[in-house]
Amino acid sequence: MNRRFIKISLSILLSTTINVSQAQKLTSYVDPFIGTAGHGHTFPGATLPFGMVQLSPDTGTEGWDWCSGYHSSDSSIIGFSHTHLSGTGGADYGDILLMPTIGAWKLNPGSKNNPSEGYRSRFKHETELASPGYYSVFLEDYKIKAELTATTRVGFHRYTFPKSPVSNIVIDLKHGISDEVRESFIQINGNDEVVGLRRSKGWADDQYVYFIIKFSKPFKKFAVADGQDLVVDGRKMEGKEVKGIFRFTTKEGEEILTKVAISSVSIEGARKNLEAELPGWDFEQIKTAADKTWEKQLQKIKINSPVDSLDSAKVDQKKIFYTALYHCFIHPNVYNDVDGQYRGMDKQIHKTTGNHYTVFSLWDTFRALHPLFTIIDPEKNNEIIQSLLDDYLQSGHLPIWELASNETGTMIGYHSVPVISDMILKGLATFDTGLAYEAMKKSAMDDDRGLKYYKLNGFIPRELENNAVSKQLEYAYDDWCIAQVAQKLGKQNDYEYFLTRALTYKNVFDPAVGFMRGRNVYGQWNPNFNPSQVSILGSGDFTEGNSWQYSFFAPQDINGMIELYGGNEKFTAKLDSLYNQKPLNDNEHALDVTGLIGQYAQGNEPSHHVAYLYSFAGQPWKTQKLVNKIATELYTANRDGLCGNEDCGQMSAWYVFSALGFYPVNPASGQYTIGTPLFESVTINPDTEKAFTINATNGSEDQHYIQSASLNNNPYAKGFISHSDIIKGGLLAFNLSSTPNKEWAVAAENRPVQTIVLPADAKSERLLFMPYEASGKTLFFGKKSVKLKTETPDAKIYYTLDGTTPTTASKLYTRPIDINTSETVNAVAIINKDIKSEVSTLNFTRAVIKNPKAKFPKITTDVTPSETYPNTVDVLLNATFGTYNFRDGNWFASNNDSYTLTIELEKPMWIKTLKMRFMQNTGSWIFLPKTINFQASVDGKTYQDLGTMENEVPFAQQEIDIKEFWKQCSTKEKIKFIKVKIENIGNLPGWHPGAGNHPWIFSDELVIEY
Repeated sequence: MNRRFIKISLSILLSTTINVSQAQKLTSYVDPFIGTAGHGHTFPGATLPFGMVQLSPDTGTEGWDWCSGYHSSDSSIIGFSHTHLSGTGGADYGDILLMPTIGAWKLNPGSKNNPSEGYRSRFKHETELASPGYYSVFLEDYKIKAELTATTRVGFHRYTFPKSPVSNIVIDLKHGISDEVRESFIQINGNDEVVGLRRSKGWADDQYVYFIIKFSKPFKKFAVADGQDLVVDGRKMEGKEVKGIFRFTTKEGEEILTKVAISSVSIEGARKNLEAELPGWDFEQIKTAADKTWEKQLQKIKINSPVDSLDSAKVDQKKIFYTALYHCFIHPNVYNDVDGQYRGMDKQIHKTTGNHYTVFSLWDTFRALHPLFTIIDPEKNNEIIQSLLDDYLQSGHLPIWELASNETGTMIGYHSVPVISDMILKGLATFDTGLAYEAMKKSAMDDDRGLKYYKLNGFIPRELENNAVSKQLEYAYDDWCIAQVAQKLGKQNDYEYFLTRALTYKNVFDPAVGFMRGRNVYGQWNPNFNPSQVSILGSGDFTEGNSWQYSFFAPQDINGMIELYGGNEKFTAKLDSLYNQKPLNDNEHALDVTGLIGQYAQGNEPSHHVAYLYSFAGQPWKTQKLVNKIATELYTANRDGLCGNEDCGQMSAWYVFSALGFYPVNPASGQYTIGTPLFESVTINPDTEKAFTINATNGSEDQHYIQSASLNNNPYAKGFISHSDIIKGGLLAFNLSSTPNKEWAVAAENRPVQTIVLPADAKSERLLFMPYEASGKTLFFGKKSVKLKTETPDAKIYYTLDGTTPTTASKLYTRPIDINTSETVNAVAIINKDIKSEVSTLNFTRAVIKNPKAKFPKITTDVTPSETYPNTVDVLLNATFGTYNFRDGNWFASNNDSYTLTIELEKPMWIKTLKMRFMQNTGSWIFLPKTINFQASVDGKTYQDLGTMENEVPFAQQEIDIKEFWKQCSTKEKIKFIKVKIENIGNLPGWHPGAGNHPWIFSDELVIEY
């Protein structure tokens, strides 16, 4: 063989080896563009695992599909900012925006319709590239190539300019994603450094981002502005619209590098971060380091099956999997500087010895993301939980939805609890379990968020608390978690108490209709129940879903829930009907409810465990079929490849678990329900002594039914696997087929089990309902016959009229109570003389009300009835109070700038007070009026002003309340006419997803007390 041939052969072999090696890099299978279209809400930019910096392009800052700042429907880029949220349903961040330009200085970004009016630039998706830790795009308007990479706390930009004497870099501190600037400043040091602060108010009420920016090339000219007036050569500027513009002269193809370090603490903290993580200027080195960091992170789960590049379907499967795993490692984010300092929940500066994290979307991530961490990164999960406990010490509460050391209060439950409990119950906790238990118990024993009623009554009344059924169900699950930890810590009384509370999910199950259903404070079921009716956070009985989706949520007592439905056959029939329903819903702004199969919604978290429930009822083959269908049809390798919000890793964690072949139906149980594996061979924690491999033979898109299984080469007939089996390592092998095996994992002893058995001596609480007035009306005209009832059949009712608490010594209710003045009736339901309900306090008010058949009182308005909310103004005088469900038919809605109500009474009357109720539900675009003014008149011409009440515009993503405003009618004459003037706040504020649109005003009831 001649040497030339040997060299050629060696060259070919080396080239082949390099290509194979490159193809096997797991980062090559990650596509950060997945989820950037549709409603995925992901961003494509550069970040490291759990990185403080998420450096990414912003194409829009307002609206539902721009929560991450980027959407693939856009064709222009505003610039590149350094903080972003991945897949959230709420918008914020987008801090410290940079944009390279050519030509005249421009202060404003311009619009999507006309980018040329500002510094925005058009771009083509064909010129975009993205991989873990890297993003690039060609800015068409300026012929600039922009490239981004990052370290944990520093964003690194590389801009390749054309030849130009007027090349610029814009820094815009006004820019943010649906937030408002509280204060900001920019300061220019020398000719290559900029420092400053952007402090904002949005979803995060008070967020600090200090920064330092270094340029690789000195700028020749600079200007600063606060608003529209440039100050050339100005070294410092403070305000709420602060911007800086820096000019360079560039040669063709010249690169200008820019480093941006951030900190929640101080400029000095940002400087330390920069010096520690990015002292040099080698962009390629940082890009390569970022890729290596991601490669190491992704190696925690390795797909062993070789993939032929010609088999596009398998390549896509692998791409979907590793992109999902990539998305699992974006949040939560490191929040401390390299010296350990960070700004805490109390806004004070604290110091940690490890890492402190932010961005806790716990309503989402408790379900699968944190359980995934317990398998592949328990050390990280311990750091995360220590952050939760530090937040508790600083604020007095465990986080619900924490963002930049702010409690947003978004979503429901106290889902720090299952995350913490899971680590304790699995024996993985390195944090203070005593402190953790104290914090968990504190969350469960609060009085807000409906817990007061939940503790007292065993259920949450739907008219007193929004999303009452969803809250009931999720509180019950969290309580089960607390009970398990209490038992582990030897706290027997707490164990029994919280275990009993964990069974209260049954209190909202109505066997008459076979659904979880809302009931009012008196125990009456929602009379207008529709299981397909979707409600969102802040309205209705359910959170971002309906009864179909929530009626299967009792992961702490699945077997008990099955019995509620009448046993296995009836339960599986109910599950069948879930998937076979028409996927119709009245979802208004509930855009999360997506990815529908019947009424099942993969695009939102309450459904995520449901496909696995068949296995508990002895039909695991249906679980296998559905899980495969969801994984292969609702997750794709396209930009719209997520069927709903990514939600900080939860959507992806569902896929990762399900592709492996099992899922944590009860996230804190340590048991995983088997579905069906997607790959021929996958290893969890490879290259360790405790690697765990899942193999599947005969698997294909059509062959997903399990015929048999083995664990460590021993036959395995169970439909579940324990956490302990996985972490000690081994081999789980499946034999798959195109037809179901209706014997495997079907026997009762082989099914997953999740049930609650109370200790023999535990007290079982009985529901005892308060008395109520049969008509439901507490407003009356003239006189009223009060008829009392209770939903507890064998209870007697005792009442008082003097304000005292009724007992068995009080009057026994035997016949209606006649009243002709405003009166307060206190009533109690009692069984066996000593078992008492809560006391009902029924305030009856003598007021002017509208009789549909009578001409008076006449109420008119200058508002045209809305097609969206079509109720007429007459509902304001129908003697029925609206509930937190703003669609209950008792609210009058308007989105006018202002409107007036005029009431004409039948004859002049002495009026004592005027009262009017308004709802605030910011998530549903419903805000309190800016002002409410009451006026009274004898003749309808001359009015006496009774007073004006004012409200401030809230700064909260979800603020929900019903407030009553009133004034005494201190006129010297009887009145016949009343006016109420109501002024709207203007447009929705900048932090709101619907910013720029008009908010709604919801009013009810107008009480004219005489």
